[in-house]
Amino acid sequence: MPSPSNHSVSSQSSANLSSKLPPLPASPSLSQSIGMMGTGEEALNAYHLPRPLPLWLNPTAAKHIVKGNFMTLSARPKTVEQGEWIAHQVVEHYRNLWNFVRVIYEKEEDGKSICNSATCPRMSAGTNHSYTWLNSRFEPIELPAYEYITLMQRWISGKIDDTNIFPTEASGVSFAHNPQITTTALLTGPDDWIGKRSGFPKEFFNICQTIFLQMFRVYAHLYWAHFTEPFYHLNLEKQLNSCFSHFVLTATALDMLKPAELEPMQPLIDLWAANGTFPPESKAYEYANLKVGTRLMQMAGLA
Repeated sequence: MPSPSNHSVSSQSSANLSSKLPPLPASPSLSQSIGMMGTGEEALNAYHLPRPLPLWLNPTAAKHIVKGNFMTLSARPKTVEQGEWIAHQVVEHYRNLWNFVRVIYEKEEDGKSICNSATCPRMSAGTNHSYTWLNSRFEPIELPAYEYITLMQRWISGKIDDTNIFPTEASGVSFAHNPQITTTALLTGPDDWIGKRSGFPKEFFNICQTIFLQMFRVYAHLYWAHFTEPFYHLNLEKQLNSCFSHFVLTATALDMLKPAELEPMQPLIDLWAANGTFPPESKAYEYANLKVGTRLMQMAGLA
């Protein structure tokens, strides 16, 4: 089993992906672990970030296309069944993410993509986090980021296109039990599960959690390895920030990501909580360390 900083998703082979996934280890989030530290500087240092800090942690580079509350996009409409809402969010965020992946897959003049085996020999998010793939013998192996992302893309697409997991038609009337419940469905017993009333299988929720986790890893790689080149140099950083902040708000609101799984991007989450991007009523805000976010703003002369 891989270590907590070295998660993996399984595969039968590079071409034939298995639906069996290993259990993911649980651990407290980094922000929770250092939350009791006295100053923002001490808490920031506990993240062991490279210095100078990555560009995406500069508040001037962490801006969005428009100002607004992304919670309005993440909250489930009162009349929509929980399973249908989760399925909708999986498809929409997957579509948003791969718009950015296509940018790093574009061929340069030398015929190579920006993300290749030389520039990104392993799937990583900075020096402290890397991810392995499981081969046909369920052994963790390191792959170039480009290959890892391609295999993962096939796996996610296969799940979304599988009508046994994402049925094209609901098997019954979809409704919400309680209009006030907008994040967690009301289950009536062990024989009930999220999405059952709309025709989704029992394993649907766990599969969606894994999809969101894998999409998060791609976002983390984009920020750590490719934020400056190409996104910042192409003036696409605001679009990337907007989609990622919306993604984090949605994933946390729907319990698709656990606090510990956010660790590679925790400082940016802290910053967005401190500068008002994440509203106080959101889980993303709850998972943030405001001391770190405030310190990042102070370092930029904004607080």
